[in-house]
Amino acid sequence: MRIVLDTNVFISGIHWNGNYCSQIIEKWKSQEFELIISTAIIDEIITTLKTFKIPAPASKIHVWQKMLERNSIPVVPTFKVDVIKDDPSDNIFLEAAVAGRAEVIVSQDKHLLKLKEFRKIRILTPKKFLENMF
Repeated sequence: MRIVLDTNVFISGIHWNGNYCSQIIEKWKSQEFELIISTAIIDEIITTLKTFKIPAPASKIHVWQKMLERNSIPVVPTFKVDVIKDDPSDNIFLEAAVAGRAEVIVSQDKHLLKLKEFRKIRILTPKKFLENMF
């Protein structure tokens, strides 16, 4: 199964243990699904880890960046989409999902979740993803 995880899933899963997001990250680490990632998504995760209200130390950020680069399927989206007008930065997840032939995008973002589906790619909350896929 090929999945795109929104930045908010990573931030929540990294900073707080025992929630749905941390469970999803553990499933990724144990290779229960393939993570599709683009440079734009990695950049957003790293920037958010640096600037979040609980900034991660540089050493932790480095570890996460290497883990993302080594344990994911990198894609280079061949086209831009302009689907999410209220928050255009969210379009990077749609672009990566299409480029990587993902089955699901997991997000807590209302703009993405409002779509429910994009080009036959389901968009689910972390809870729904765990309930429906595992």
